[in-house]
Amino acid sequence: MAKVRLRREASARQAPAPTLTSAQLTSIIDARPPAMAKLTKAVLAKLRPRFPGAVEMVYDKKNALVIGFCSAERVSNVINSIAVYSKWINLYFFEGDTLPDPEGLLQGTGSMVRSIRVTDAAELDRPAVKALMAEARKCAEPPLDPKAKRKVLLKQATRRS
Repeated sequence: MAKVRLRREASARQAPAPTLTSAQLTSIIDARPPAMAKLTKAVLAKLRPRFPGAVEMVYDKKNALVIGFCSAERVSNVINSIAVYSKWINLYFFEGDTLPDPEGLLQGTGSMVRSIRVTDAAELDRPAVKALMAEARKCAEPPLDPKAKRKVLLKQATRRS
């Protein structure tokens, strides 16, 4: 009980994550190799309409750029995220172990998280991928508020140019 209270108090003291403008996020994306920057922008263009009102949590890490689509300003409210690596993007599903996946698209054996490797943004238009994302969105707690304004927060920046 005391540990839980201490964690809550510590998290309450943390400064809020700074909001990123579109130009700032574009700058972070453009720091990737050109082909990956282009793919990342194309993937985001496909994903954003599927998450109206989402809070995008950005982690600019040394080996990957991670953008989580959350239903609220808490990392624990993540629905899907992308991780941009040097040659591909993974689309992560945080309820992946419980989602119906008749085509066997989800990769991984973890206790919760599964992923799909994306090398072309058009892969996100496959009916099976859209169905998986729709099911993941149904699991969101709290649910997405489609009337909310999209917000992009920089949660962590450890990448050095």
